[in-house]
Amino acid sequence: MEKNKNMPFGKKNYKIMLLGITLLVSGFVIMSLDSEPFGFGFLGLTLGPIIVMTGFIVEIAAILYNPKK
Repeated sequence: MEKNKNMPFGKKNYKIMLLGITLLVSGFVIMSLDSEPFGFGFLGLTLGPIIVMTGFIVEIAAILYNPKK
């Protein structure tokens, strides 16, 4: 198992990264669902960007997370 010691991220890091990617994609999908012209409704201006920013924060946390061994 010395091969695992050279891996930059652990299994939990990748799971957190997948969660972040899911949040990013869902945020962009929510923004595209806005029925107002040019996306100027609640979904396009408020909810979608909040979810996208949450996704980026989760991605940063996944990169910085250091599992205790």
